[in-house]
Amino acid sequence: MPRSVRSARSNSICSVTSESGRGAKLDELLASRVKMGKKVEKSLNKEKNQSATSQDELDSNKALERSKFEPHVCTGNFSADFSELCRRSNMTYIPPVIMRPRPPAPVVQQEVSPAKGGKDKGKPAVAQPEPEQDETTEDGEPIDAPPKTYTTKDKFEYFKPSIQVEMDNQDKADTVNEIFIRGWKIDATMMDIFKQCWPTMEKLHSINLWNTGLNDDTLHILATILPQCPNVKNLTLDGNTTEKEDWFELITEESPVQNLSLRHCGITNKGATMIGRCIGSAKHSNTKLLTLNLSNNKIQDQGLIEIAEGLRLNRTLLSISLASNEIKDKGVVKLSEVLSRFPLRHEEVVERRKLMSDRSSPDRNKSPPLSRRADSKDRPGSVRSSTHQDKGGKKNEKPSAKAKKDGKGGKEDKDDKHEKSKGKKEKEDKAGAKKGNFVPKTGDPHMSAGANVGGRSSGASLAADAKGKGNKAKGKEKGGKPTQETEPADSPDFINPLLEGADYIDGQLWVAGNRVLINLNLSRNEIGETGLEALLKAMQYQTTLCMENKSSGTGLMRLLVGKNKVRSSHELLQKITDIMLPKDPFYKPPPQTPDVTEA
Repeated sequence: MPRSVRSARSNSICSVTSESGRGAKLDELLASRVKMGKKVEKSLNKEKNQSATSQDELDSNKALERSKFEPHVCTGNFSADFSELCRRSNMTYIPPVIMRPRPPAPVVQQEVSPAKGGKDKGKPAVAQPEPEQDETTEDGEPIDAPPKTYTTKDKFEYFKPSIQVEMDNQDKADTVNEIFIRGWKIDATMMDIFKQCWPTMEKLHSINLWNTGLNDDTLHILATILPQCPNVKNLTLDGNTTEKEDWFELITEESPVQNLSLRHCGITNKGATMIGRCIGSAKHSNTKLLTLNLSNNKIQDQGLIEIAEGLRLNRTLLSISLASNEIKDKGVVKLSEVLSRFPLRHEEVVERRKLMSDRSSPDRNKSPPLSRRADSKDRPGSVRSSTHQDKGGKKNEKPSAKAKKDGKGGKEDKDDKHEKSKGKKEKEDKAGAKKGNFVPKTGDPHMSAGANVGGRSSGASLAADAKGKGNKAKGKEKGGKPTQETEPADSPDFINPLLEGADYIDGQLWVAGNRVLINLNLSRNEIGETGLEALLKAMQYQTTLCMENKSSGTGLMRLLVGKNKVRSSHELLQKITDIMLPKDPFYKPPPQTPDVTEA
């Protein structure tokens, strides 16, 4: 083959290979560009997603920061409000809110009788559960099944702090009515959270904080929460001890608590003194507290004396428990005096006279109507100046002349004459009361409400006279302008014990003791024969007094004085038992057997 042909073929082959190489390179470039485009799109999408997530995180962080500064508004849902407030307080562990465990109810299997035609004819029968087969061991002995009255739980899970609640309706989270916290410390932060949650819970009526390590600060916060929860009636704080013993803050006038339990709280005479002053005094008395449990404390005679002082004029407390304390005869003698009868002190006599005067003249502190202030002639001259008299006289001449023309002036003159005659009668009544001093008989155990004591008529008689005069005045003013109605001084539901009848004996006013208290527990103390003898006399006096007058109370119906210094077979204990057993509402006398006469 000639050389020129070979070179031409080689050139053509080289050109073909070069062209194919160029095409392959172009394909590779195009593929790489496509891949790069996809990578760019992916990277752009990633950047967009990252920016979106970062924006969401920023928004959530901003929302959290805003929520920290904005106060949380509680809605009454205790579980949600409590967890939210704990999260805002940056708590590492949030106690769960769980239902209070209850033993499971027994399952009652009802036998389903087969349907006899009618409506249930074509329906399938209800499948009854098959009886469980007892498991047996290798030796053939049956294995005892686990009990169904309780459930077991891991000990570390069981002792974790939790808040147990009871609800009226488990489907509604805002129906929590009882709260139980037991065995873990409640600090000021947790109590502040409760201060925000509890007032919004309308159905909450019981709070039980057993052994929660309350101190003076947390106790004070709890006392400020109670007035904001008007439906809370039961408060149990057993097992909490404080240094200042400011337990009286729980039973102030603003507190709605009716049943208070302070067992094992280390209360001494200091705490009992303040509690007794809050129960009652000459000027005020607790009208809400019904039961008080102070058992298993360190109260001695002085503490019981202060509590007895509070019971002198308290007519609301029904039950008090002072079991397992350090009480001796001195305190019991004072308490027995309060339960039978006692003389009034000077400040109590003064308060009694104030109440009687307010009750007899309820309009004394009220100012006269505006229409009669200018025309009143009984006001002293030092009050009205001459300039006002002149101006008032000129101004009042015209309406009086018009009244004469219209024939209406006669009524006003009659009213003025009636007021003058009424004032003279009142002066004569006061003079007669000062002249005649009535001394009651010393033998009467209880005076009537309408009798005079120490030259003063009692509130009931004076109130009746005032009511009669008021009715007469209303009858005369018929057809004229309506007069202002006066509200009664005392409500009929609660009668102040200072207004009860009294006996005037040896220069002192003696009143009947507390007959509203129906349950008293003094067991497991250090009471001897002297204290039991005083209690026996008080019970005998209450029995005779309640037989004569049952309207003012029944007296003690249950008295527990066992396990003291006196043996159980002592004569005094037997006498107290004989008196109190028929009064006990839970006592059932043994059935009487018929007498069998011998033939």
